[in-house]
Amino acid sequence: MIEVIGLTKKFKKTLAVDDLSFTAEPGHVTGFLGPNGAGKSTTMRMIVGLEKPNAGAAFINGVPYRELAHPLHEVGALLDVRCMHPKRTARNHLRYMAASNGIPDSRVDECLELVGLTDVAKKATGGFSMGMRQRLGIAEAMLGDPEHLLFDEPVNGLDPEGIAWFRSFAKTLAAEGRTILVSSHLLSEISQTADRLIVLGQGRLLADTSVKEFSAQAPSQVRIRTRFSKELLGVLKEAQINAQLVPLAPGDDPELGDVVLVDTDRTSVVADIAATHNIPLYELMKVGASVEDVYLQMTSGWEQYRSGQEPNQMGGAQ
Repeated sequence: MIEVIGLTKKFKKTLAVDDLSFTAEPGHVTGFLGPNGAGKSTTMRMIVGLEKPNAGAAFINGVPYRELAHPLHEVGALLDVRCMHPKRTARNHLRYMAASNGIPDSRVDECLELVGLTDVAKKATGGFSMGMRQRLGIAEAMLGDPEHLLFDEPVNGLDPEGIAWFRSFAKTLAAEGRTILVSSHLLSEISQTADRLIVLGQGRLLADTSVKEFSAQAPSQVRIRTRFSKELLGVLKEAQINAQLVPLAPGDDPELGDVVLVDTDRTSVVADIAATHNIPLYELMKVGASVEDVYLQMTSGWEQYRSGQEPNQMGGAQ
């Protein structure tokens, strides 16, 4: 178990982490979310002793990282793949790390095979792509076969196959009873990988919950397709049910008419109203909020770095 209690970290006048407490438990993939500058990476670095907190503490099974007798056997971490000697081969990079914790070379080869880098084991890391560096960093984290794993943006640079592989890999590790903490900006990916979420905003805890409970914070809607949207909107207004016309998404068949989103979680209510007024419906389905929808709503106003213009103001995508 990874336990964070009252962690606080200041860099000069910047409060990066503000009295943060949470627990990442065994058997779960815990997603670690937050806008840029929210304090995710700083928190992970404090957990593994690379940053000293101004207050609070972090524990691995009740013990601070610096007091672990064999840290690589207890905790594996992928934090910064830029910290690799460019002239050292992938295999020698791992051998160097393994030797510091009495890990045999046979385990180095196992980890290279695990992440799919056996064929490039003798190549210098300076020629590696970002995705290859990420895979090597994951191999490094796995060297000691640890119970606790921290991955900071692990799918950056990975291709779709690599992202799907990491998703399955993280779930398998959790199923083995390990504690997995993963930060990512790919919210749709986290929603498929994690079963619990920790959300930060400017160093503060905004949410500590399951993915299911997190998504349920926003109400469901009913999505309708009809060629008679004006009539439908009128009768829904008379029934005091909020609804709005929304643009067609790429792939929507214009032959089915307009898309109307209704603020209710009961398709039967909408269907009955449409039938009473003889309004044909060509599509009727309940749609729930995504992790991204809830996340953007929750973190609105907590961004440290915010664009000055919306995309349509800059001539970009609408």
